[in-house]
Amino acid sequence: MQQKEPSSAIRDAQARIAAKLPFDDVQDFEDADRGFLGTLADPVIRNDEGDVVWDATSYDFISGEAPESVNPSLWRQSQLVAKHGLYEVVPGLYQIRGLDLSVMSFVETDSGVIVIDPLISVETASAAMRLYHHHRGERQVVAVIHTHSHIDHFGGVLGVVSSDDVASGKVEIVAPEGFVEHAVAENVYAGVAMGRRAGYMYGARLERGPRGQVGAGLGQTTSTGAATLLQPTLEVTTTGEKHTFDGVEFEFQMAPGTEAPSEMHFYIPRYKALCMAENATHTLHNLLTLRGALVRDPHVWSRYLTEAIERFADQAEVVFASHHWPTWGSDNIRKFLSTQRDLYAYLHDQTLRMINQGMTGAEIAEEITMPPELENAWSTHGYYGSVSHNVKAIYQRYMGWFDGNPARLWPHPPAELAKRYVRAMGGMDAVVALAEQAYDSGDFRWAATLLDHAVFVSRDDAKARSLYADTLEQLGYGAENGTWRNFFLSGATELRHGNFGTPTTTNAPLIMAQLTPEQIFDAIAITVDGPKAWGVNASFDVTLTDQDRSFHITLSNGVLIYVERAPSQDSPLRISLDKPGLLKLAAGESDSVEIAYDGDVKELKKVFNVLAPGDPNFEIVLP
Repeated sequence: MQQKEPSSAIRDAQARIAAKLPFDDVQDFEDADRGFLGTLADPVIRNDEGDVVWDATSYDFISGEAPESVNPSLWRQSQLVAKHGLYEVVPGLYQIRGLDLSVMSFVETDSGVIVIDPLISVETASAAMRLYHHHRGERQVVAVIHTHSHIDHFGGVLGVVSSDDVASGKVEIVAPEGFVEHAVAENVYAGVAMGRRAGYMYGARLERGPRGQVGAGLGQTTSTGAATLLQPTLEVTTTGEKHTFDGVEFEFQMAPGTEAPSEMHFYIPRYKALCMAENATHTLHNLLTLRGALVRDPHVWSRYLTEAIERFADQAEVVFASHHWPTWGSDNIRKFLSTQRDLYAYLHDQTLRMINQGMTGAEIAEEITMPPELENAWSTHGYYGSVSHNVKAIYQRYMGWFDGNPARLWPHPPAELAKRYVRAMGGMDAVVALAEQAYDSGDFRWAATLLDHAVFVSRDDAKARSLYADTLEQLGYGAENGTWRNFFLSGATELRHGNFGTPTTTNAPLIMAQLTPEQIFDAIAITVDGPKAWGVNASFDVTLTDQDRSFHITLSNGVLIYVERAPSQDSPLRISLDKPGLLKLAAGESDSVEIAYDGDVKELKKVFNVLAPGDPNFEIVLP
């Protein structure tokens, strides 16, 4: 099954977009190129084994006019984020862009440099440091600042500093309150499912090219090197808090519960520079990321942007963020931040207004219209988040999954629903025929719905799968949103070539090592196969020798419970091991763990006999 040409409906839609939007506004291109100092001689970054973890050259095709297979607005954004190299923001403040999903910034101090948000991977962060040193000379890193708790802002830290330098006090690790807890926990509880869906979201297995992956709106994609994490030596807790690192003062503003549960902004008076972390970038962000997460709060997001404007906008001469390019000039800064603030506030307030008029999330997503000033500002376009799925996220935040219609309170699950729909429409041939008509008329959304039912009835029906892949492909070609495009094209790829699994992993050993004992036990509890464990009762004590902590573990009614308390001679089993051993045990690597046993080992085996780890290869577009 081969890729298809863009249909006439898609070509017409792309032409309408090209005619409608202000493509003659090139200010973003001027800003994105401003201060360029140079890039890597070879922007293909490899790990120690020689495997490619980042290839900036794979996006060299993104130049000139948009091809008909890419939404012209997304093509414009992809041209901007594909730029790579070292840029001077102002003398003394620099950024590496285009060498990972995120941006790494450098603040020069009296005798060294502060690194802000060291990318995802050790390899990309190390390459970024080499590029900085090449142009600015060797400077000792005196501090690393993590603006928030997402991996693209801390994962490369050991490519920037050593753990010995942090332990000795040579380097400060600065992060907002709750950073480690949220950094390690977000992808643990539902990490397997999130990782699988992230492969779709970032188009990790898609070919780069005009009919494949062209970026993710926020950046190109995610690097695939080694991710690491160091404990902060300084946690910022209060808005207005000031700290000085090697002569350079920072004033912090807390912004929890916005783009990340642990996030902060800061102002640097020496450089008159304001960092907005990931709360004001050149795209509409996600209120609910398509890989899965807790729904974010657009109301508090807009309020923190207002606070930043009031505290810093009149002082700042440049605003920069953890993605994209900066904005210079007091008037431009105020306009940019106000536009971003209004974007999230408008979505929040109008969605609630329409909820209170009785509309459902799906209805609001179709009905809502943006003010002309927001519609025409490039920075508000949905390249990463979208108005459609953000409105549904707001509905979910306030109202939950149920839209209030009793007919939708207890529907059949997808496979059973599909059987009934296909039977009601006259069988598989009739459904596929209807889908062909929808496809030919350009109604790809309806064609996808019909074919979704068809493949959930007969997953191996070649005609249905082929047409479904073609349909998703056309939806991808037309999407302005980079992650929507990646989802559609990833679905098409799996229908044509089979399940590609989870291309990346979120459970890097150095990150998992930061889990608390409680989080490890929670992670184990989530894998208990409830029905299999209904009749199983077990209890034992666990002592963590390197933590000086003990827990009593019980399994009953399919539920694993832990309570911190001293070991008891009444327990049928007492075991002792260190936390790394507990992590291995949780990962199913019991053969390589040193455990001291006292009592009946069968108690422990009862628990591990009923564990069912997640499946990183579960199906998405097929039953």
